[in-house]
Amino acid sequence: MKLNVLGISLFLLISSCTTNNANKDQYSSSLSAIDSIVINNHFNGVILVAKDSTIQYEKAFGYSDIDNKTKLKTKDQFYIGSISKQITAVLILREYEKGNLQLTDKLDKYFPEIKQPWAKQVTIHHLLTHTHGILEIDKPLEFEVGTQFHYSQIGFGLLGQILEKINHKSFEKISTELFTQYGLKNTFHPDNKKYNNLVKGYEEDENGKLIYSTDNPVKYIAGGGFISNAEDVLKWYRLLYSGKLVKTTTLDMMKTRYATRNHPIFDKIEYGYGLLFLDGEQNTQIGAFGYAPGFPSTAYYYPKTHMNLIVLENIGYNLDDFKKTFKAHTDLMKLIKNEK
Repeated sequence: MKLNVLGISLFLLISSCTTNNANKDQYSSSLSAIDSIVINNHFNGVILVAKDSTIQYEKAFGYSDIDNKTKLKTKDQFYIGSISKQITAVLILREYEKGNLQLTDKLDKYFPEIKQPWAKQVTIHHLLTHTHGILEIDKPLEFEVGTQFHYSQIGFGLLGQILEKINHKSFEKISTELFTQYGLKNTFHPDNKKYNNLVKGYEEDENGKLIYSTDNPVKYIAGGGFISNAEDVLKWYRLLYSGKLVKTTTLDMMKTRYATRNHPIFDKIEYGYGLLFLDGEQNTQIGAFGYAPGFPSTAYYYPKTHMNLIVLENIGYNLDDFKKTFKAHTDLMKLIKNEK
């Protein structure tokens, strides 16, 4: 069904991919299994695997524009969904390091216009960890602050607004300055409009037909709306873990478990500040998933082996079951986790 919809045969899936020729012979025999994972899961997107500073595997499969049969390229750009949250977390933590905010600051300090009593209870830490209980600005909390976890975009939207109030700049300008400072030339706030290689995203409807998602409908860009490509996401992780974005002690805070979520892919997963990991695996496998309409994405770092896995896809299949939507991603994660 899906291959018919895409018009991609087994032959085309392999022959339409592009490869980093300089490195294509460097990856191990186990990484050669990636091509089989691609075929078995009808994958349409870009996969990058790196160890230390070397890209070991980088390929694009399928199409950036299905109707026009435009082949994907490894440099193409995608919406990265909730991978964006760690970028916002870093921006907040950089202000924390400068002394411009405290993670214990209550929201009424920044939003005196909010008249709900929870404005005097919810802190920046609660926003970062999805433990605030805010459903809407003008409504009571869903639960007592800090007692439960509820995955929230509005919380990260508020973090973006806090950054704007501290810096007296738009969130677009604040994030763009960060990307420019660290040479992330393919990473953008969507309002920047300087991206040139953003691919089209598609979602499968109930009849198995692929529907083009015409816009990025993410309301809170700070929570899930940035645009990037595979090599820039890799560069982001290198910067993060090298101590160039935040101090090592601050990175340790990002990797600390603050809450547990019943997760649609992993059943249960631990939450730090923008980073996700299974129980006890902060130093084994840590990163994030993302989903903006038509754009499943995965970015994980493997500290013990110094490997990175970046998976950017522009077709959302089986949206009623994210375990199926992200099947190629989780198969790849298992493969890289077992790499030595």
